Amino acid sequence: MLFNPENLLLLSALLVFISILISKTGYRFGIPTLLLFLFTGMFFGSDGLGLQFDSPKGAQFIGMFSLSIILFTGGMDTKFRDIRPVVGPGVVLSTLGVVMTTALTGTFAYVLSFFPGFNLELSIVVAMLLAATMSSTDSASVFSLLRSQGIGLRHNLRPVLELESGSNDPMAYMLTIALMEVAVFPGEFSFVSLLSNIGLQFAIGGIIGYYGGRASVWLINRIDLPNATLYPVLLLSISFILFTVTDLTKGNGYLAVYIAGLVVGNERLSYRREMTTFMEGMTWLMQIIMFLTLGLLVNPSELFDVALASLAIGFFMMFVARPITVFLCLLPFGAIPSKAKIFLSWVGLRGAVPIIFATYPLIHGVSHAPMLFNIVFFITLLSLLLQGTTISMFAKWLNLDTPPEKTGNEFGIELPDHLPSRLNEIVLTEKQLLKIQERKATLPADTLQSEMDVLALHLPPVRLSDLTFPTGTLVMLIKRGSSVIVPNGKIELHPEDILLTITHDDEI
Repeated sequence: MLFNPENLLLLSALLVFISILISKTGYRFGIPTLLLFLFTGMFFGSDGLGLQFDSPKGAQFIGMFSLSIILFTGGMDTKFRDIRPVVGPGVVLSTLGVVMTTALTGTFAYVLSFFPGFNLELSIVVAMLLAATMSSTDSASVFSLLRSQGIGLRHNLRPVLELESGSNDPMAYMLTIALMEVAVFPGEFSFVSLLSNIGLQFAIGGIIGYYGGRASVWLINRIDLPNATLYPVLLLSISFILFTVTDLTKGNGYLAVYIAGLVVGNERLSYRREMTTFMEGMTWLMQIIMFLTLGLLVNPSELFDVALASLAIGFFMMFVARPITVFLCLLPFGAIPSKAKIFLSWVGLRGAVPIIFATYPLIHGVSHAPMLFNIVFFITLLSLLLQGTTISMFAKWLNLDTPPEKTGNEFGIELPDHLPSRLNEIVLTEKQLLKIQERKATLPADTLQSEMDVLALHLPPVRLSDLTFPTGTLVMLIKRGSSVIVPNGKIELHPEDILLTITHDDEI
C-alpha cells in the first residue's frame, strides 16, 4: 500500500490512535511505550500490513523536527536547583563519556569483523561511525520512562540521567557527522580540524541557546497577545527558529534548543501552565510520530541477517562499554556510591536518536550503510526490551528507589510565575483539632483524647476562624474527600481536611 494525498491523513491518524491505545496496555505491564510505538510501525510496515515508507531523508527530517521539540521541552522540565549539584558528572558523561563509548564499541565492532561468522567486514572508520551513532543515551526514552513511571531515585541520579541524556546528543551528532565525512572523503581528514569543528559547534550552540532563551523569556513576559492560547504557539516557533539559525551558522542546533529550554524553564514566565501543557502534548505527539516513522522505515526481515552481530555489539555496550565509561568518567566524583554508578551503567538507554543518526550514512552513501542502520535498529530494540523494562526493578534491587516527588497540589491550581505569591497545602489532623478544642474549652492539656470526648462534652467544633495564620496568608479552598469547599470563617473543620493557602512572597 502506497502513501498518497488521499489516504495519508487517515493512515497517520489511525496509526497515532492505535499507538495510544496500545501504549495504555503496555504501561500497565511495565513495557516502555516508545517500544510499542516502534512495534506498531513495524507491524504496519512493508513486512507487516504492507505500508510502504522508504525515505531516509523523510525520516531524518521528522526526527530533526521531533527532537528539537523533545529537547526543548526536556530542558524546560529540568530545574537548575536539581542539576546544579550534578553538573560535573552530567557534563563529563555527556562529552567524554560519548567519546569513550564510541572508542570502546567501535574497536569491538572492528575486531568482530575478523570473525567470518558475524558477516561485518567493517573498516576501522566505519566501525567507529557505527559506534558513534549509538554513543548517546536517548533523551526521549529517558525522559519518557522516568516521568511516565514516576520513578524516584536517591543520590541525585534522576537529574544526572536527565542532564546526560539531554545534553549528550550534540556530541554524538558531531562525532557521527565527522566520522561520516572521513568515511566518504578519507583523504581530507584532519584531527585538528575535527576538534576545532566540535569546539565551534559547542560554542555557537551554547551562545545562541542561552541568549535565545533569555530573549524568549523577555518577549513572552512583555508581549501582549490577544489570546492566551497563542503563547504556546509562539514558544514552539521560537524553538524552531533557534534550531534553524544555529544550524545555519554551523552550530549545534540540538544543544541550542536544550539550553534555551533550560533558560526558559528556570525563569519567571507568563502563562507557564498553558505553555507547559502544550509543549508536553507536542512532545508526546512527536515521540509517537518519530517512533512510528522509524518502525515503518525498517524492514524487519532484514534484521535477522544482522542479529548475531547486533547481539554481540549490544551486549558489549550494555555490560562492558557503558560500565567502563561510567566508572572511569565518575572517578573524580567520589561522593557517588558504587551502586549508583551501577545503576547509571544500566540505564544507558538507546532509542530514536541512534536510529535517526544512522540515516545519515544511508543518505550519504557510506559503505555498508544499510547494514549499519539495521544493526542500530536491532540494538535499540534490544536496549528498550532489556533495559527499558527493568529500570524500576533495578532501582529497587539496588535500594535506590524513593517515592516520586509530588508535583502540583490536590486542587490542580497553579499561579502565574509573575505573581509574587505562593500556594501551600495544610492537612489537618485529629490531634491538631483536639489541641484547639482544649484551648477553646480551657481544659487541662491532654484532657481530650479523641473526637468522641469532644462530642460527649458537647463542645463546639473547630471553625476556620479558630486557626491562626501568619500575616499575609489566606485560606482559598478546603478539600474534604472528593468535595471542594469555598470557605468562610464559620465553616467547621474536620480531620483530614486539606487547606489551600496563598501567601505573599514577602511573608514567606
